[in-house]
Parts: sequence; C-alpha cells; structure tokens
Amino acid sequence: MDISPDQKPIGSGYKAKSSPDEIMAGIDLSGRNAIVTGGYSGIGLETTRAMAKAGAKVVVPARRPDAAKTALADVEGDIAVAAMDLADIGSVRAFAADFAAAHDRLHLLINNAGIMACPEETVGPGWERQFGVNHLGHAALFAGLEPAIRKAGADGGARVVALSSTGHKRSPVRFDDPFFKQEPYHKWTAYGQAKTANSLFAVGVDMRLKNDGVRAFAVHPGGIMTPLQRHLTEEEMVELGWKDPSGGLSEVARSLFKTPPQGATTTLFAATSPKLGGVGGVYCEDCDVAPVAGPDSVYYMHVAPHAVDREQAARLWDMTERLLAGA
Repeated sequence: MDISPDQKPIGSGYKAKSSPDEIMAGIDLSGRNAIVTGGYSGIGLETTRAMAKAGAKVVVPARRPDAAKTALADVEGDIAVAAMDLADIGSVRAFAADFAAAHDRLHLLINNAGIMACPEETVGPGWERQFGVNHLGHAALFAGLEPAIRKAGADGGARVVALSSTGHKRSPVRFDDPFFKQEPYHKWTAYGQAKTANSLFAVGVDMRLKNDGVRAFAVHPGGIMTPLQRHLTEEEMVELGWKDPSGGLSEVARSLFKTPPQGATTTLFAATSPKLGGVGGVYCEDCDVAPVAGPDSVYYMHVAPHAVDREQAARLWDMTERLLAGA
C-alpha cells in the first residue's frame, strides 16, 4: 500500500475532548467563504457556529432549508442557507453553480452531512444510498466548486475536510460491487464502504490540488449521539454497547462519547489549524493526525491502511468520475 509518511500524530497539544474555543483561539476567518453540508444539525451546527464566530461567511446547503433556517436562527454571524439534496446530483450541481456565480473563491469546504446504517435504498441511477449520499453527492459538490477552491488556494490557501468515521474499518471500497448488485445488502458494510470512500476522497483531493495551495483532510469526529443514529433501534444501540438496557448511555459510552461541540473540534482543527501547515491527505482523530492502525489498535481508534492508501484513492477517483459522468 502507498500511505503518506505524514499519516502520524504531529503532537498538536489538543485533547480528544478539547472545546471549539480552544481549537479556534487566535483563528481569524474574516473574508473567508465556507460551506458546511449538514451545517444545521449535530456537529455540523457546532462547526457552523464556530466558523461564523471566527468571522467566516458560512453557507449551509440543506435538503430542508426551512428546518435549517430555524435551527440556525439564534447562531450569530454571516450565515446563509440554500437548497441542496446530496441524493439528487442535479440539485447538487445547481447549488454549486449558484454559489460559484456569487462567489469566486471558496476557502473551506466541509463535507459534514451523512447518513448511517439506513435500510436498503437507491438514489440516482441505481446507486446504493449511503455511497450515493455520503460519497458521490459530496464528490459532485466538490467538482462543481473546484474552480472556486483552486482560486482560494492560489490566493493564500484552501482546505477541504471530509468527515469519515471509525466505521471505515467495516469495509474497504467494494470496487467490484459497490452497490450490492451481486451480494446481499448489509447496512453496516455499506456504511463502512462509504466512510472509507470519504477518507480516500480527501486523499485524492490532496494528491491533485496540494501544489495549488489546497490541502484536504479526512476526519473521524468521535462517538457523538446525534440525529445520525436515527435509523438505529434502541435494541441495536444496546447491542453496539452505546446504551444500557434501561435506555441510558452505557458506561463505556459515557466515558468515550463526546458532546456535539467536542465532536466538531477535529473538523475545526483540520479546517483551520496552522499546526497542519505542510501536511495534508491524512486522516485525523481527536484533534491530531491519527496513526495507522496496527495489531494493537483498539477498534474505535487509528486509521486502517485501506482508508489512506493513495493507490486506492486514485482508483476511487477514476470510478467516481465515471459514475458522475453518467448521472
């Protein structure tokens, strides 16, 4: 496998549960444009809040614009909401075109939105929904915004952040059967594949644009109870060890899980920290670059080699371009 030598901790000095204020101390985003998908719920809302507080102009594309406006009503700063549905590539392309017409530069693209472990469904021309929404929708968004991102990169720097998950360890990208046409659908395998794709996408962006002043990062935000769990039953969350039989958080979850603000901090670190100068194309966790997983790694930490392999990132990029060309 071809893994970047930068895929190792840098000793950021932050902690797993550092606060947004700690990460953003001294960060001035005045004059910078940011897009945060899913930026009105869970950790996305906290990402929007912190970036707007630091002076960024934040655009939140939303499948339900009215709900997004309501959720963001009390968040201070320059925040706009626009319609976009990651499951609808036409909608994604229309949003990107509208943004590009109004802004010639995009400094920060945060691919935060996602779905997890949903029942089997398809989007677009028969794409499995989790791969279609989590990866292909965001890839189409990047493609439409790439000229504006490149301009920002040449004008002082831009960053792209793709939210992955420790769930990437459940599956590499299934290049021969990504949409479960040959094998029965399994919601967690599908989720794992999509989260691996998110990580490889960041690797691919960095490989292509780093010489143009654009760096990209994959992020595992940590365990957080948010609307992402909406497709899981209480029984499933007990089986996963997240809840106890009475419905409360399990002892393990209470010690490891983060609050939504704490869950946003690794995203904020990857998007803004000067400590990452000269680094990119890596997977981050707990406000630092993650080590590559080895035999002694626990399941919920470190990054599996298949999620940061530059050869697989290039293969995924080619497959993604073919799929989007036909959509």
